[in-house]
Amino acid sequence: MSWGTELWDQFENLEKHTQWGIDILEKYIKFVKERTEIELSYAKQLRNLSKKYQPKKNSKEEEEYKYTACKAFLSTLNEMNDYAGQHEVISENMTSQITVELARYVQELKQERKSHFHEGRKAQQHIETCWKQLESSKRRFERDCKEADRAQQYFEKMDADINVTKADVEKARQQAQIRHQMAEDSKADYSSILQKFNHEQREYYYSHIPTIYQKIQEMEERRIVRMGESMKTYAEVDRQVVPIIGKCLDGIVKAAESIDQKNDSQLVIEAYKSGFEPPGDIEFEDYTQPMKRTISENSLSNSRGEGKAELKFGGKSKGKLWPFIKKNKLSLKLGAAPEDFSNLPPEQRRKKLQQKVDELNKDIQKEMDQRDAITKMKDVYLKNPQMGDPASLDHKLTEVSQNIEKLRLEAQKFEAWLAEVEGRLPARSEQARRQSGMYDGQTAPPVNNCAQDRESPDGSYTEEQSQESEVKVLATDFDDEFDDEEPLPAIGTCKALYTFDGQNEGTISVVEGETLYVIEEDKGDGWTRIRRSEEEEGYVPTSYVEVYLDKNAKDS
Repeated sequence: MSWGTELWDQFENLEKHTQWGIDILEKYIKFVKERTEIELSYAKQLRNLSKKYQPKKNSKEEEEYKYTACKAFLSTLNEMNDYAGQHEVISENMTSQITVELARYVQELKQERKSHFHEGRKAQQHIETCWKQLESSKRRFERDCKEADRAQQYFEKMDADINVTKADVEKARQQAQIRHQMAEDSKADYSSILQKFNHEQREYYYSHIPTIYQKIQEMEERRIVRMGESMKTYAEVDRQVVPIIGKCLDGIVKAAESIDQKNDSQLVIEAYKSGFEPPGDIEFEDYTQPMKRTISENSLSNSRGEGKAELKFGGKSKGKLWPFIKKNKLSLKLGAAPEDFSNLPPEQRRKKLQQKVDELNKDIQKEMDQRDAITKMKDVYLKNPQMGDPASLDHKLTEVSQNIEKLRLEAQKFEAWLAEVEGRLPARSEQARRQSGMYDGQTAPPVNNCAQDRESPDGSYTEEQSQESEVKVLATDFDDEFDDEEPLPAIGTCKALYTFDGQNEGTISVVEGETLYVIEEDKGDGWTRIRRSEEEEGYVPTSYVEVYLDKNAKDS
């Protein structure tokens, strides 16, 4: 099966067919190019979609992503971002492996086709020229034969005419001979050209044309094979990213399976828990009896003096109605929230204070690292003066030290507020918890001086005298409980890293560098109980001391 033998006379049709093949290839290239543009556009839209729903930094929306369902959604957005990346990979690979390669191949194919058909036209022109030469020699031979016949007939006519002179007859005879010679020459020339043409024609149809058409056939078959290979590549490019896309989808499924509804419910509790106790029952007041109301723990009336202080300890006091009464928002509208977050419920206030303490501790550590780096640089300058002037770092070192001191004072302030709201003072210790058992059916509110405890249901504050009475009553009860206990044995020693001014009830003041006894480890609330002497003991922040526990105490 060869185009050279089967299609020897279809030069124009082969030319049209091969051009059609190139057009098909260019159409396929255009198809792949548009597919890559679609993939890029799709990837871009997916990325924009993922970015659109990403939580904004330092916003309330970012806080919502602590819930497992929101975390799963965030994982889905990230996986979709990776998913979009795979479509970009498809576009890039199709462009480099198909579009660019085929475009280069089409240019080469056009040049090759042009060369082959130029060669075919050249062969056609040559055989046409040979044919024209043959036709020309044939016509000349025919003309010369006719001329020779006419000359012979003229000679015979002149020879038969008795009136014609002998010279005219001789002239006619010579002219007839010349014409006969010319006819013979034309015959010989025609025969030679005919043999040459037949040879050229055999070469054309059995050698030149088959060779050229065979090359065109091979070119066309290579084009078909190349197009098939490109289609395979087209499928392979898609198939290569399928495992990664599968991993992206597996990641989405895994994120969905990681959703924990119980954990989210617990986070809701932590986010919105106020720390208040539910309000107690309201006693029935019988107005048919004489208007003599007894002072009781469950009464909503508020007498002055001892009754007021006693009522403060009632688990069913008026303060317990706070969660259900709309508070006065005037103070929040007029200005920013208080520095100690006293406008928040106890539990939310504790979280905010703890967050602030953690931030300050991070800032302190950062400044201390900077101080250490400057100190090391100063030592290098001292050892190698050519590298820099050590004195030039003194100002920076002083500035950093001042910043550390400011941050420590700030941290102390917030730790004190945190101690109040968490009950880290002795009221939170085991003794106080045992004391709380005496108030059966009652719940004593946390004892501190924050604005929240002084706030009444309508948003105003109660009298300071009532607050002082409350503190005194609880402190007296606690002191009685504390004095009855035998002193705890020392379980180690500690060294004060910083000076702490223990102004709150149950704390103890320490001076930087002072060594004291440890009688109770940090229970996770950030406070360590220490003793200076038999009569002097209390709590200090754990971060302010370096503890050295006895080996026996650790083993036990």
